[in-house]
Amino acid sequence: MHTAELALSLLLVVIIVVSLLSNVLVLICFLYNAEIRKQVPGLFILNLTFCNLLLSASSMPLTLFGVLSNAHPGGQIFCQVVGFLDTFLTTNSMLSMAALSIDRWVAVVFPLSYHSRIRHRDAVIALAYTWMHSLSFSVVAACLSWVGYHQLYASCTLCNGRAVNAKTQFAIYTMVLHSLTFLLVSVVLCVTYLKVLKVARFHCKRIDVITMQTLVLLVDIHPSVRQRCLEEQKRRRQRATRKISTFIGTFVVCFTPYVITRIVELFVTEPFNPYWGVLCKSLAYSKAACDPFVYSLLRHQYRKTCSDIISRLLKRSSPNGSGHHMYCIFRA
Repeated sequence: MHTAELALSLLLVVIIVVSLLSNVLVLICFLYNAEIRKQVPGLFILNLTFCNLLLSASSMPLTLFGVLSNAHPGGQIFCQVVGFLDTFLTTNSMLSMAALSIDRWVAVVFPLSYHSRIRHRDAVIALAYTWMHSLSFSVVAACLSWVGYHQLYASCTLCNGRAVNAKTQFAIYTMVLHSLTFLLVSVVLCVTYLKVLKVARFHCKRIDVITMQTLVLLVDIHPSVRQRCLEEQKRRRQRATRKISTFIGTFVVCFTPYVITRIVELFVTEPFNPYWGVLCKSLAYSKAACDPFVYSLLRHQYRKTCSDIISRLLKRSSPNGSGHHMYCIFRA
């Protein structure tokens, strides 16, 4: 095995393990915390987690097998089913990210009317659209036999037709698919999150003005306290920018190389470096490992839920707790 194959295999193993563990943890938090279940974004996060878990359990291991063995993973029908799931789950997860960005935009820009604008019924309708959108493209590809094993990506995914007419149709299908998924979601993410950043900066500026006015009035304030207030203002502005950059940046970094390679592949005849194809596919897979941290686990509510779960598990497994429980039984 070459060094590049070994490195790609290790990368895929890390992505699979992190994706499975983190998404399962998000699912546990969702089931454990009733407040998370009541929130509208929780439905979008649940759908995104569901897609990431299925992708981690189906497409990723087969890609790892293809890299290690340089062979077709399973029979043709099995590979077609996995390719169907790959298209459906990837498209569905992208649209779920767009739905989350729209929800966040409404919550920040229209905070007073958020609960009247975004309700559970609206979230269910949005999820129904994401499923219909994803299923339509996946079914078309399956019916036209455009799913199978692709050597460049070492995975069961969309692949070119052999006939000239089929190649032209496949090129049109691929362009429309990525325009209505990757390009559309990219535009939605940029527009909504930049609007959110604009509102966040406006509020930070108002807070900064009030803080500076207070500092001017407090003549006898210690210089160290004044400096800490100024540093907190700077951190507040940087925190808002960092969060928005993470939402947009992870999506662009993970999916752009794969989508561009897919489009360029339609118009060139020279073969690509197979390591590049697997690397692009691995980057696309890595979004499933990033999403739990970007959208869930780094938030205070999920961190608190995780700490509560860990505390409860430690109390159950601690010998003092079990000894005290047995003492109460005997005393009774």
